[in-house]
Amino acid sequence: MKPVKGYIERKSMLYVTGVEYGDYTMNHVLGCAHGCKYPCYAFLQKKRFGQIASYEQWLKPYLVSNTLEILDKEIPRLKAKVKSVQLCFTTDPFMYGYDEIEEMSLAAIRKLNDAGIKCTVLTKGLLPIVLADYSKENEYGITLVSLDEGFRERIEPGAASYQARLAALKALNDKGCKTWVSVEPYPTPNLIEQDLMELLEAVAFTDRIIFGRTNYSKEISAYTNHRAFYNEQAEKVIAFCKKRGIQFHIKNGTMVAIGEK
Repeated sequence: MKPVKGYIERKSMLYVTGVEYGDYTMNHVLGCAHGCKYPCYAFLQKKRFGQIASYEQWLKPYLVSNTLEILDKEIPRLKAKVKSVQLCFTTDPFMYGYDEIEEMSLAAIRKLNDAGIKCTVLTKGLLPIVLADYSKENEYGITLVSLDEGFRERIEPGAASYQARLAALKALNDKGCKTWVSVEPYPTPNLIEQDLMELLEAVAFTDRIIFGRTNYSKEISAYTNHRAFYNEQAEKVIAFCKKRGIQFHIKNGTMVAIGEK
């Protein structure tokens, strides 16, 4: 297991996400060792606002040491407003190989659940099976944009393998937990040639699928047929989910008229 780089403190933790399918969120880690090269929106955001100086610094996560103390203060004040809390939007709550981060995430989820607040989790790490003992209202998700491990090693070098992620998600699903998959940012064929249907079949057991395009990438812009490509792939997701009775959400901007930017 890997130690975190260090510890920081914050004055607040829970905030409204502003994301189309989110409510409140919390980010109790600064940085992410998964090192995603999509490029990573969270890294770009933190660098823009001067919280991170470089990609190398981003790869060495800092844990917010007073996370639980902040939650003790914020939960009573915000409880009536919060429908759910997502872990996380600018880091990973189950960062692969980091026990301290996992332990803090589990403690935070337990504290929120004890207050009657549902948690929604998204990770490129491994979802612990102990989550099956937490609130049955929680929703546990993984990001999965391919089944090709060579692509994963290139684009998500520090994350858990695709098959390990899937196995951990399936184990929770088999325990009766609500599960979901984020197929975002889905790569264009100039990045990898693959069959989306194969990926969808691999996650057909889950309750919900979110699909979205890749943004902030010169490679995507270089693929001149990307608008038609994403329209076609999104239609496949919609048809697949309707046929299987799976909930779905197509991210804003994924499907566009061909003449749009």
